[in-house]
Amino acid sequence: MADKANTHPGAAGRAATADRPSDVRNVVLVGPSGSGKTTLVEALALTAGAVNRAGRVEDGTCVSDYDDIERRRQRSVQLSLVPVDWGGCKINLLDTPGYADFVGELRAGLRAADAALFVVSAADGVDGATRAVWEECAAVGMPRAIVVTHLEAARADFEETTRVCAEAFGGDDPDAVLPLYLPLHGERTPDGHSPVTGLIGLLSQRIHAYASGALEESPPDADQVPGLQEARGRLIEGIIAESEDETLMDRYLGGEEIDFKTLVDDLERAVARGTFHPVLAAAPAPEGARQGIGTVELLELVTGGFPTPLEREAPTVTTPDGAPRTIPVCDPDGPLVAEVVKTASDPYVGRVSLVRVFSGTLRPDETVHVSGHGLTDRGHEDHDVDERVGALSVPFGKQQRPLSHCIAGDLACVAKLGRAETGDTISAKDDPLLMAPWEMPDPLLPLAIQAHSKADEDKLSQGLARLAAEDPTMRLEQNPDTHQVVLWCLGEAHADVALERLSARYGVQVDVVPHKVSLRETFADRAAGRGRHVKQSGGHGQYAICEIEVEPLPNGSGIEFVDKVVGGSVPRQFIPSVEKGVRAQAAKGVAAGYPLIDVRVTLLDGKAHSVDSSDAAFQTAGALALREAAADATIHLLEPVSEVQVLVSDDFVGAVMSDLSGRRGRVVGTEQAPGGRTLVRAEVPEIEIGRYAVDLRSLSHGTARFSRSYARHEPMPAHIGERIREQAADTA
Repeated sequence: MADKANTHPGAAGRAATADRPSDVRNVVLVGPSGSGKTTLVEALALTAGAVNRAGRVEDGTCVSDYDDIERRRQRSVQLSLVPVDWGGCKINLLDTPGYADFVGELRAGLRAADAALFVVSAADGVDGATRAVWEECAAVGMPRAIVVTHLEAARADFEETTRVCAEAFGGDDPDAVLPLYLPLHGERTPDGHSPVTGLIGLLSQRIHAYASGALEESPPDADQVPGLQEARGRLIEGIIAESEDETLMDRYLGGEEIDFKTLVDDLERAVARGTFHPVLAAAPAPEGARQGIGTVELLELVTGGFPTPLEREAPTVTTPDGAPRTIPVCDPDGPLVAEVVKTASDPYVGRVSLVRVFSGTLRPDETVHVSGHGLTDRGHEDHDVDERVGALSVPFGKQQRPLSHCIAGDLACVAKLGRAETGDTISAKDDPLLMAPWEMPDPLLPLAIQAHSKADEDKLSQGLARLAAEDPTMRLEQNPDTHQVVLWCLGEAHADVALERLSARYGVQVDVVPHKVSLRETFADRAAGRGRHVKQSGGHGQYAICEIEVEPLPNGSGIEFVDKVVGGSVPRQFIPSVEKGVRAQAAKGVAAGYPLIDVRVTLLDGKAHSVDSSDAAFQTAGALALREAAADATIHLLEPVSEVQVLVSDDFVGAVMSDLSGRRGRVVGTEQAPGGRTLVRAEVPEIEIGRYAVDLRSLSHGTARFSRSYARHEPMPAHIGERIREQAADTA
């Protein structure tokens, strides 16, 4: 811990190759957009000597948000790896986007990490999405710590923020979330800001001040002692409560002064087990100081308190045919098992895969086996192939620094794995294995696109395939009913970034068009039609007449064709021709151009000519008969209805149910869910929930999520159906 010493130097800006899993720490930074994650990563890299004072690497780019899209948007949109060296350890800092649209990148970071730093802004507090991620980490026992940022902001209150964190994250044990340090503030500026000048270490009872530009330690002033002692007492009790020594609490309550080293050792063990979650403070470096306030303390917590990869359970592994397989925990000499946690495209080296090695050692130029998960429903090609590993490297900004190998527990970038996609497993060629995939959110915002020009059309499919390979939270659909190309995304920002990548990386310009839902048509009542196709224009003529009756059938019946011709008025060889014509016309629609379903078509009578009748003539007559029947009948437009399940905080249940009713939805039930949430089940027309992913996030302040599945088609209201028909007539 930082209270033990503040003298461990970092390694200046070089790519280290870890040789032992015990020397690696994999840490993911979690928090909402604007909480200061990227700024904190750059401050940690600066303290560790990996970047210069301006937070830049040698080529002048940022160490984390170096992508052109991120610079334009001034927001992280992808997972970034920033490795630093501290105290003999290689720390892989995984900076994740905070915006909900890029939760897939966050989940990839959680998969690659062994511990998490939750970054909370003192100016904004804890949001619902961050609470949900905390619960996910708690469910798998991932160790967590909290870093409070923006302490210099007006109205920022460290004590209140710590209380909110304890309430949000502590659950039944708020004393498991306690500060290790208290911030020291300088004089408040005229605009209301109060700069942080140092920290008070609660265990060491020492002040860490930066007034001179360098870290200096001193005892607290007399007026600081009462507040220090109160906070220190709570911290010690919280640490002792997690201690494996059951006598420690009795000794402490009996007045015994607990040894400092004992407290630190117990604290580190509790943090590594995930039962105690320390709160730290971070602030910008004072003028002239190289180290940001709190960064040394944070690096010491990571190296001393966070677990090594050896303390993480081995992942669930099977052979490609599903047989279970046991692998050793993080053994560099074990069978090779690695996972692609992120895929990106580089204009110079092609596809680059960020890989976490869980077992064995990955080396350049060896042939490995790449196993996919068959996500063909999301537009991914199924693949199970052998590939040759290209160069290994570690990213640092836009640079790729070469590595000689990557052992179990470490992360590296692998070049030229042409078929590897995010979520794939890499294993030995002669011993192929498959890791269970991690859960990814279902993309529920449709974006219909079309190529801007003929040249773009030729490149569109390849560009979309590359996007899908990089981002498993994106689903690519070629809708056979509407003939649209649809990108299913997590939100508007996700969609905007996808279009920007299509243009900037793959040179494909597309136009966004209105998304269409798959409507259907059906007969509301019984109707009759006569199809007459008679042409005599010299030479071989055409002659076919048929009479049909159409009646509606129950939902899901499809199209049923019945032959009731008597007396051979329609020759037997032409009856299949009539059916073929009827079905062809049904596929085209009879009112607004949507497929006809759930009807029975009965062929009653007809006429034929011994010379001029033909298969084509009776097909045409069958289609004409169906159109005539539709002209004299009431045709219902059927719209798809989805079963929607919304998991929402109890505070927003009323608003969600009211909103669903306004979308012509029918709430069919609710049930209580853990964590003060409610599951709302409803049936809603798909045409009403095209933007529900965006609207629900706004309605619930980001605390709700939903799923949808097709239920059935049912008649839409007459006034809406009429508007659809008018639109179809205008575009015909």
